[in-house]
Amino acid sequence: MPLSSTIFVLAIPFFMFLFLGLVGVKIPRKITGVIGVLGMAVTTVLAYAIAYTYFFGTDQGQVVDGVRQQLVTTDWTWLSFYADKLIVRLGVLLDPISAMMLVVICTVSFMVHLYSLGYMSDHDGNPEKGFQRYYADLALFTFSMLGLVVSTNIFQMFIFFEMVGVSSYLLIGFYYGQQPANHASKKAFIVTRLADLFFLVGILILSFYTETFDFKELMGENGQGIINAFTSTQGLTFMGCSVTGWALTFIFIGGAGKSAMYPLHIWLPDAMEGPTPVSALIHAATMVVAGVFLVARLFPLYVIEQGAMDIICVVGAFTAFYAAAVACTQSDIKRALAFSTISQIAFMMTSLAVSTAKGQLLGGHEAGLGYMASMFHLFTHAMFKALLFLCAGAIIHAVHSNENSKMHGLHKYMPITSITFLIGCLAIAGIPPFAGFFSKDEILVACYEKGIGWGLWMSMVAGLTAFYMFRIYYLIFFWKKHEVHGEHAPKDQPWTMTVPLIILALISCVAGFVPFGDLVTWNGNALETHMNWPVAGASVGIALIGIGLATVMYRKENPLPDKLATMFKGLWTASYRRFYMDELYQFITHKIIFQGISKPIAWFDRTIIDGFFNLLGNVTNSASFGIRKMQSGSVQGYVTYYLIGAVLLAAITGAVILCF
Repeated sequence: MPLSSTIFVLAIPFFMFLFLGLVGVKIPRKITGVIGVLGMAVTTVLAYAIAYTYFFGTDQGQVVDGVRQQLVTTDWTWLSFYADKLIVRLGVLLDPISAMMLVVICTVSFMVHLYSLGYMSDHDGNPEKGFQRYYADLALFTFSMLGLVVSTNIFQMFIFFEMVGVSSYLLIGFYYGQQPANHASKKAFIVTRLADLFFLVGILILSFYTETFDFKELMGENGQGIINAFTSTQGLTFMGCSVTGWALTFIFIGGAGKSAMYPLHIWLPDAMEGPTPVSALIHAATMVVAGVFLVARLFPLYVIEQGAMDIICVVGAFTAFYAAAVACTQSDIKRALAFSTISQIAFMMTSLAVSTAKGQLLGGHEAGLGYMASMFHLFTHAMFKALLFLCAGAIIHAVHSNENSKMHGLHKYMPITSITFLIGCLAIAGIPPFAGFFSKDEILVACYEKGIGWGLWMSMVAGLTAFYMFRIYYLIFFWKKHEVHGEHAPKDQPWTMTVPLIILALISCVAGFVPFGDLVTWNGNALETHMNWPVAGASVGIALIGIGLATVMYRKENPLPDKLATMFKGLWTASYRRFYMDELYQFITHKIIFQGISKPIAWFDRTIIDGFFNLLGNVTNSASFGIRKMQSGSVQGYVTYYLIGAVLLAAITGAVILCF
């Protein structure tokens, strides 16, 4: 497969977006869905072929002296600035992480497209209103994320960053007739736009001093581009921080907005107002990992600028714990999974931030265990988190509620969904031989190499992960007997919804055995890894403790959860209310910004500014009414006014002469 064919991986979803968006309303709804699924199937097959050719082929320059190369398969100039010093190109860049992301995005997107055929239809198989628009928006979302991961330069990446934001706004607000969906889509759009403003400022600072947007020029070979980037800003500081440090920190803030890092996480739980397949697409493979991908793409720069890396490490580690603590008390299963996603994305950020030091990066062939582990976890997490969200969708489709209090005892009625959900829980909890065990173990090893404190902190978060995931599982499928309301009992969903669950469950069982260290590393060199048995044994033990606690508390109905909630009422309530972050934002925006700042400014504008100009207008108007009689058209009157004026002028002149 020619690697130049990668452009078609982007072209097909874009064409599907145009076709379904413009012509879809004239086609029967079911046919629209089938066309969308077939288009995504072709895209997925093509992406697999491209990735296979890149990783295992040797005839197109993919590997030189054992090192995987960055290949620009498509490239053309779009804009140029500063007498052609700054050139913006559009193209396709293939390297280990972009090839890996092609597989991740297309796999999850295809599963979501197929699954949506059943989910977005009623129990009689009739697609709901807006079905064509839904599939058009899915295609746009897929195109945007594919364009982001193959971008050849940071400006092109910013363009697709914004397109991802627009597509997510359309999908989260799919049920725009419902007020919660309206609010959620606007919240996601505003928060991520605020973060993207910092991203843009960081891009402008970095490109101004390095005179390039291009990733290959910016990073260069053997670290030379990195050296040039830092030499160009040598000695330039602001508030004690280097210019490069500011630029990379601002860029990280942009990524933190998309990846829902604290305190920019508030949009993600509310994004659950969109259809559940959209939640799977956003959380598993696309929008929320965009920030992780951004830091990974600029990884050589971040490792050199240790100040920015420390910020990422602290933010990631805190966010991982915060989100896990909140997930332990949520009753809405989609929101519990949303906070689980935030925690796992924070795992990936922390893993990038604890990576090895600058000397190894520029001079050696070994670097970045944390980098490899982060990308590995991104890959495995995409599969089992998509599985968990699609399982949640099947459950919601069956019981018509997101609340676990409306579920309970569903294992008897939905055995396939129960088993696949259990596989997802075991994978995310880090139980061998499921995928999450291998990727999370590498992250913990990297954290322990950074320092025992970091390792212990992230191990604690891993234990919380096992606890809250099995809490969710037991409350849905066990706890007590399910009360059937009406004539129809819950059951496993149609094949269009069940087949994606089975496929993703199988991938979650075997994905951990992919030799990721040989395929995806920061510099293209194979990274030799081995099982660190003390860390692996400890992590499994901690996970089993978390699962054991969840089993005791939630496997079968008992008063223990209520007793603990009453005993620690303040803590439990704070966790359930997300530690009042939404209330804090409401207070800041409404009480401080709107009432304390905007309202006085508005009063000043209306009263002082408008009043002053209104006064000028009124004075002018009154004066004009007062002197309009002077313009009567009478010659005698004009002569009189002339004589009066002449006498006054002569008097003033005489007075001036006498005075001087």
